[in-house]
Amino acid sequence: MRSISTSALGHKRRSVLAATGLVTALAFTVTACGGSADSASGKPGATSSRTADDGGGEVGIPADLAGRLKEHGIDVDRWKDGGWKDWDKDKWLSDAKDFVNPVIEGLWKPERMQSAEEANKTITTKDAVAGQGVSDPDPAPVRAQAEKTPYHRNAAPVGKVFFDSPDGPAVCSGTVIKDVNHPGKSNLVWTAGHCVHAGGNGGWYRNLVFVPAYNDLDKSEAELRDADPAEIAPYGNWWADWASTSNQWIQGGSETGGDGAAHDYAVLHVKPERGTKSLEETVGAALDVDFSAPSAAEAAKIGAWGYPAAPPYNGLQMFRCVDAPGRFSLSPALPTMYRIGCTMTGGSSGGGWFRVLNGKSVLVSNTSIGPADNTWLAGPQLGRDAEALYQNMSRTYGGR
Repeated sequence: MRSISTSALGHKRRSVLAATGLVTALAFTVTACGGSADSASGKPGATSSRTADDGGGEVGIPADLAGRLKEHGIDVDRWKDGGWKDWDKDKWLSDAKDFVNPVIEGLWKPERMQSAEEANKTITTKDAVAGQGVSDPDPAPVRAQAEKTPYHRNAAPVGKVFFDSPDGPAVCSGTVIKDVNHPGKSNLVWTAGHCVHAGGNGGWYRNLVFVPAYNDLDKSEAELRDADPAEIAPYGNWWADWASTSNQWIQGGSETGGDGAAHDYAVLHVKPERGTKSLEETVGAALDVDFSAPSAAEAAKIGAWGYPAAPPYNGLQMFRCVDAPGRFSLSPALPTMYRIGCTMTGGSSGGGWFRVLNGKSVLVSNTSIGPADNTWLAGPQLGRDAEALYQNMSRTYGGR
């Protein structure tokens, strides 16, 4: 989540709505799918099977991906052995065609995941004030509520997105979404653009991995030291073999949000570090995406899920907020975003926002920005541009 100072903004508050309906709908969506949970234990099934052609358990690098690395003068073996740590800004892969993310098996161990810091930036007060004419009054803060455990029964599609940046390991949140062109076998994850790409002054982040239902039983840091890996990553690690974000974010995203903030969304196509089943089959659930871009008034009530990592949170626990959305914009010249009251902090970036449509929960936005005092969150409206990005990802990479 990208934070902004709100010292110059108004502080009128709106009433908070009850969360019961949306929470029930999301839980129903998850549990009704069944999926790969073991029928006797109720625990997620194992995802440690080797791919059919890996020979000795090593995850191979696809020829086209290896070719793209070589086009940029990058040796695949050196990349896997640590060459990815070279963040030479003159050679930082940044264009849409430049995304490369070969599997480095065993890189994201539990202790490395816990060391990842939230992807949190600062937007200037000047930018926030510029949009006051089209923004609704500040919402009343809604205290984030801890999700029920085990997560794989209550919110299995929600997870954490880990990646490496020039500043070290970082973390966001993400959601398993359905693939309309590959029903029942989706490998798509929705998150924020700033969780995959640095924006106009940088390029693609590296070693992107999605971990659904992370820390399934909500264990403490001390308990996780001796925890079974399946309790930390019950469905395993899923590496992004392709990522897409908006051109607006790639060109206009910046350390202060910039013109890309209203288009701060991304889709990952992932594959298991070990295994052959699709993400949707493994998790047993995925959510539809609502690209109708309903107005804040039409959305009525929206819930945001994620793993806040900045104080007072530590990134180990899944939380949610539900509120009636209002409008927010960084400038009258930019599209409006949704805004809800919520106390979640950095680390919740990219986490899905859901509303109930025709009796089921659908993803309608994702966490993008919020104030320095952590009283609300804002997320982009998903319209034609977002749908085109999603469809291109589905048609081009969904069948892999």
